[in-house]
Amino acid sequence: MEVIKSIIDFILHIDKHLAQISHDYQGWTYLILFLIIFAETGFVVTPFLPGDSLLFAAGALIAGEQTGLNIYLLALLLVVAAFLGNTVNYMLGNYLGPKVFKEDNKILKLDYYLQTKAFFDKHGGKAVIFSRFLPIIRTIAPFVAGVGSMPFGRYSLYNIAGGFAWVISFLFLGFFFGNIPVVKENFTLVVFAIILFSIVPPIWAAIKSRSNKKKSI
Repeated sequence: MEVIKSIIDFILHIDKHLAQISHDYQGWTYLILFLIIFAETGFVVTPFLPGDSLLFAAGALIAGEQTGLNIYLLALLLVVAAFLGNTVNYMLGNYLGPKVFKEDNKILKLDYYLQTKAFFDKHGGKAVIFSRFLPIIRTIAPFVAGVGSMPFGRYSLYNIAGGFAWVISFLFLGFFFGNIPVVKENFTLVVFAIILFSIVPPIWAAIKSRSNKKKSI
């Protein structure tokens, strides 16, 4: 329970936590952020880690404080982290298969797998790119691509395109807009808005899918 509270607190007050990390670890902040993004995209059991909000907050932090961090170097490192994370996730999916998703599993829920698979069936390879902007699906999509044995070369093209678009968009949104007074003074609300904006589409898709299934019965 304490771990969950700590994660929630980190996400909701991510601007303050990143400022503290930058102050305490300085250049090592690059590695810390690299590892968070790598884990969030690389392991199907860690969809709870911050992604969108972390990128936005990191961009805002670099723009607003003398952190010594370089936005362009950070962008490059995080694009690499996102690409490598999804690659590892794909390989794990290819190796393990869908059997790890179970009805009673609190993390690897069967519903997550079925929703993500439906997302792939609808959008094809472009789902790899689209999924970057959807929490939970972002973490599970590369695993499902591996389970479905999408050709690795084709997958990698979508992977690098999606990783680049995701990291650059949120990181530089934070860099250019994160220090506007109204945003800075209401950063927790902005984080909430980012989370809601990200999770509403997959939730709506899941509700719509279940509704269509009931109608067809």
